[in-house]
Amino acid sequence: MHIPKILAALTAVVGLTLTSYTLAATSADSIKNTRWSLLNLPDQPPVADALITLNFGNDKVTGFDGCNRYNASYTLNADNININKNVASTMMACPEPIMRQASGYISAVTLATAYKIETEQLILLDTAGKPLATFKKQNVQLSGTSWQVTNINNGKQAVTSLIADSRLTSVFGADGKLSGSAGCNNYTANYKIEAEHVKIGTIVATRKMCAKPTGVMEQEALFLKALATVATYDVEGKRLELRTADGALAVILTSQ
Repeated sequence: MHIPKILAALTAVVGLTLTSYTLAATSADSIKNTRWSLLNLPDQPPVADALITLNFGNDKVTGFDGCNRYNASYTLNADNININKNVASTMMACPEPIMRQASGYISAVTLATAYKIETEQLILLDTAGKPLATFKKQNVQLSGTSWQVTNINNGKQAVTSLIADSRLTSVFGADGKLSGSAGCNNYTANYKIEAEHVKIGTIVATRKMCAKPTGVMEQEALFLKALATVATYDVEGKRLELRTADGALAVILTSQ
């Protein structure tokens, strides 16, 4: 005669179990395909203008440690995280304070065993629940942003810096119009974004001739040619990379 009470109790237990599973699944999925930039490392003041980022794919983390690009595999289980200590990275050398911070950062993220997300901030935690690193969510929107060009593809399978005293810009208007300076002439084009893909329409430029700085017209032609090949974009902090359909770098820019 107690069967109804037993069934009710079983239903409650099953409900709690399913709720716990749902919360765990939601928590684990919430960090995938997200992008973050470092706010602070405990007991280590950040180096000015040294951007550090942490990007979560489905099974890999990638980012910039302030000096080098890095990647590693990772796994999730509810709020638990394990970032593989075998981190691959580029091998550039930077000033000692930046290198020291980069080393501390990589050590912190690979020691993390748990995480939590609070008010648009990601906090990585150690086994005792102590914060190892705190991040803020990155803005990865392209529409409505302004940029200054720092590097362009020279058409010879190399990405080069700009000529001294030249200034190239790109403004991605909220109205779908791309505009800016190519170094001598101003240019405009329509653009369209779908996920991480960007399609730039026919580029129209004014027709001035500039003698200085030396080589500015050749650089302008290379820039507009590179811009016309762009198929994807990637915003990481203050850096924008425009790439071709086969993944080659076309243009690198920084936010204005």
